[in-house]
Amino acid sequence: MTAADAPHSWDDSYQGPPPPWDIGRPQPAFVRLADAGSLRGELLDAGCGTGEHTLLAATRGATALGIDVSSRAIERARRKAEERAIDASFAVLDAIEIGELNRGFDTVLDSGLFHVFDDEAATRYLAAVHRVLRSDGHLHLMCFSDQEPGDWGPRRVTERDLLSAFSSGWRIESIVADRFEINAVLDASTAHAWLVDVVRLSTA
Repeated sequence: MTAADAPHSWDDSYQGPPPPWDIGRPQPAFVRLADAGSLRGELLDAGCGTGEHTLLAATRGATALGIDVSSRAIERARRKAEERAIDASFAVLDAIEIGELNRGFDTVLDSGLFHVFDDEAATRYLAAVHRVLRSDGHLHLMCFSDQEPGDWGPRRVTERDLLSAFSSGWRIESIVADRFEINAVLDASTAHAWLVDVVRLSTA
């Protein structure tokens, strides 16, 4: 879903109790990436929500920018940065339009954004990421897995889907099974996920 489709629906997600993905802290998988020194350089957090991963990256030395289509989420992210005295930037922007930033990044994070797009939008989104990510830069992406039972939440992504999505212009470093922590949904506190590390190849 993009800003042009339904921007207000994402703002609505941040009214009332926190949505399932907004757990008030970074996902453990991204903490591990930070501990390994992988959140570095000029960093973009695409679909940052209320900013926990952007703020995590900034505390580990990255020059971090978080973007989200929800103005309400970005307002909360900016408030967190101010309250915690963390130097991080935030902007309201549709991730498919990140080329408008007119800047390059060494690292891109995606925690739970890729799986909200249909196939056509996902192709446009990854093309946009490829344009802004510098050669040999890393995209760290975490998405819902087809191993998750039921039909609540976002679409399930298969390993084959990921292999296809990153078959051209990328080098896949790893695709591993992981877990999202979530606010309780149907009595579940975690959900099956894929954690992906891909490197942007030079187009020259």
